[in-house]
Amino acid sequence: MTATHDVESASVAPKAPIRPPHLTGRLFSVAGTVGRHAAGAAARSLPGVGRGRPAESRWSRMVTDLGPTYVKGAQLLSTRKDLLPVKICTALGRLHDQVAPMTDAQLDLALELAYPSGRPTPFASFDRTPAASGSIACVYRATLHDGSTVAVKMRRPGIQAVMRADFAILSMGARWMQRIPAMRKVPAVRIVEQLGAALLRQLDLGQEAVSLDLLRTNLADMTFVRIPGPVPAACGEGALVMEFLEPLERFEPRDFKREPRRQIVRNVLQCVYRMLFIDGLVHCDMHPGNLYLDADGTLVLLDAGFVVQLDPEVRLLFAKFFMNLSLGRAEECAQNVLDSAEHIPPGCDLDGFRADIEKLVEESTGRTAGQFRLAPFATRLFDIQRRSGVAAAPEFVFPLMSLLVLEGMINDFDVNVDFQGEAIPTLLVALNRY
Repeated sequence: MTATHDVESASVAPKAPIRPPHLTGRLFSVAGTVGRHAAGAAARSLPGVGRGRPAESRWSRMVTDLGPTYVKGAQLLSTRKDLLPVKICTALGRLHDQVAPMTDAQLDLALELAYPSGRPTPFASFDRTPAASGSIACVYRATLHDGSTVAVKMRRPGIQAVMRADFAILSMGARWMQRIPAMRKVPAVRIVEQLGAALLRQLDLGQEAVSLDLLRTNLADMTFVRIPGPVPAACGEGALVMEFLEPLERFEPRDFKREPRRQIVRNVLQCVYRMLFIDGLVHCDMHPGNLYLDADGTLVLLDAGFVVQLDPEVRLLFAKFFMNLSLGRAEECAQNVLDSAEHIPPGCDLDGFRADIEKLVEESTGRTAGQFRLAPFATRLFDIQRRSGVAAAPEFVFPLMSLLVLEGMINDFDVNVDFQGEAIPTLLVALNRY
């Protein structure tokens, strides 16, 4: 049974006033950080000056200094080895779970906010050395009074104000961008608002506990997937307590033989397609810091902070488009794109638009993971829409993001997997429900 209750719609943004002084201060902070790193890079390029750290490490350091909003973007980019040099991807990949941990003072404050005076602490012991350190929170190992070992995700104090200010700045930039004649047809403001709403919900660890339970319910019949269960009685404000799963290995091919590698890829795709086309509850952050493997190849999915509930209509249109793409139905794909558009300008050359979409689909159908690249495909698709004035529905950002993050990792396991064909069984089930 699919569970979808109690999850906010992807289009609902959290409301929180931001004081102008704080917003201005954050703007100057971002500009100052970029300027400082740019000046350092320029100085190191002068003759006779030592270069110090490699360029990719300096980029990683700058992103870390900019804060969690920018780290999240870097985490997504780090999986795209087909778009960025391997050295840069490796450097950015360290940001998945190796961000500088909270200081002792910050951890003390986080614990005090989560378990204020008067509330007994639920922990018999608490290891202050983090098991993982992320941009929004750090994860620690602890023991409850009943002896069970748990993972405790502690939100960094003060992070809410920083991220809200960042997205306010990005929204202002998007509004200015839409004033440029060539960019007026791009719904930049709405895209930033929706992405901002989804990312800012990662601050709500109470909502993440709900999402963990829903994902566990939805995927309960998939025995090749493990998701930690929350421990509600031990949670607090800014503290999510859940099962401690071990031992875990990074999502890497390691010494798996050819057939186990293929099966792991199929399992990942089945899991993602189930979320996209049937449940509509989509984990959009399946990067190497959140996706692991057991010794036997069982998938372990952590961190349900970036989970969104797709609107049923969006889910149906995306499913139809993906099915038609997999089957090479170019005309139907073109119509699906038109049906999903939020704006079609008067006088639009619909015949030319359909012809361009059909050509793109015909060139992409039946490609394996080693041949089919979602990023170039999406770029061409959006370019066709932009040139014709057909505005894409921003809701498609979420399912595309989920697939884009996974694409680079899947290619490391099996470049010959039929990325599209593997979706057909799930698509048939999904489309038969409507």
